Amino acid sequence: METKDLLPDDFKRCVEFHGHMCGGLAMGYQASKAALAWLKENRAMDEELVAIVENDACGVDAVQVLTGCTFGKGNFIFHDYGKMAFTFFSRKTGKGVRLAPKPRPDSGISDRLKALFEKKQNKTATDEDLALIDQLGEKRAMETLALPVGELFALSETTVPLPPKAQIKPSLVCHRCGEPAMATKMETVDGHPVCRGCLAKAS
Repeated sequence: METKDLLPDDFKRCVEFHGHMCGGLAMGYQASKAALAWLKENRAMDEELVAIVENDACGVDAVQVLTGCTFGKGNFIFHDYGKMAFTFFSRKTGKGVRLAPKPRPDSGISDRLKALFEKKQNKTATDEDLALIDQLGEKRAMETLALPVGELFALSETTVPLPPKAQIKPSLVCHRCGEPAMATKMETVDGHPVCRGCLAKAS
């Protein structure tokens, strides 16, 4: 039996959703599991939980799978800070926890992956390079899953104003492009509703 066969079922679901196994996905998995335990909450079926992520990397897919916080529900908030940090809140209790990454000694995998990803982006990677990316990513994931969450993250209780629950509002037709958009996301220009897409093009 391969080591991957012994992975937790919920992590396998994260891998299936994300498309591959890697260290970043394992970080999001560890953070989500720790947060759910700290908050004493289960996966959100609606908007019971709120997640704030500070990156748009692999780990956020594990957050969506495990916590049930998604863009579609309006309880998944993205801040583009470039940090592998995660904050979770319970609407029921009002409590929140932030998990900030700790500096981690590199096993040598990250530098090798960085060089390989550069080759991939430059379209000079060979089939052997691509296979090695997968192998090293899986190895990094296994290392991450084996570590106590306290070695990966600093946990701290936190409170920030919770976002309002998602609202469903009627749509209006944009005066410029003719496409419907939510009324609350439009601006009035010369007495007509204009969508943000058209405003962005005009700026």
